[in-house]
Amino acid sequence: MPIATQIPTLITVIITAAIDAINPCAIGVMILMVSAVLTAGKSVKRLVILGGMYIFAVFSAYLLAGFGLLYFLSSIPLFVTEYLSIFVGMLIVFAGILEIKDFFWYGRWFSLSIPAYFSKKLDGKASNATFIGVFLLGLFVSAVELPCTGAPYLAIITLLSQNFDFSAFLLLVLYNLIFVSPLIIILGLVVSGVELEHIKFWKHENKGTMRLLIGLLLVALGWLLIFIANGVINFG
Repeated sequence: MPIATQIPTLITVIITAAIDAINPCAIGVMILMVSAVLTAGKSVKRLVILGGMYIFAVFSAYLLAGFGLLYFLSSIPLFVTEYLSIFVGMLIVFAGILEIKDFFWYGRWFSLSIPAYFSKKLDGKASNATFIGVFLLGLFVSAVELPCTGAPYLAIITLLSQNFDFSAFLLLVLYNLIFVSPLIIILGLVVSGVELEHIKFWKHENKGTMRLLIGLLLVALGWLLIFIANGVINFG
């Protein structure tokens, strides 16, 4: 695929990943895990290793899940993919409306969030600050979180499946690198001396705005998929 035709897709991937990166769940569990390590009086070196292992687990799980779904969608016949893209687009738009709703009425009615049962499990697992425990925590977070808050990722995977090649895989890798970047930033801030309470406060104060940004993005991505499936827009 010529580079010129990849630019719109590249921009879409970067913007989507950047907004999806402000994911309340992954950030929240990262804060829990860091808090558990600090409470236990572990060293900064151990905090960096455990934090890095958690981030690597989240990155790996999302990348493998995304690649599997990307390969599956690309193997479906074209005429089926067109209808599937329209269906996914409508689903993404609906998910976006739910996210926007949470900006005005946070937590009321139905929301795209992890069920309370799994949230309690996450709290318990986050306190298991061992190397294996933290890695499994990252995998668990990804598995639980993906069906609930993975709408932006699904939209990008559906878009990339239109032209599945090595470039699409690289864009998927780029998406996931951007997705985990806030986790890296949080870890770096704590290691550099920033109080964890400040990060918790920022997350609490901005959770509605996060939902709004993600919601607007999902509505735009949903319509983009529908327009591409109908031939109104062509990314090449």
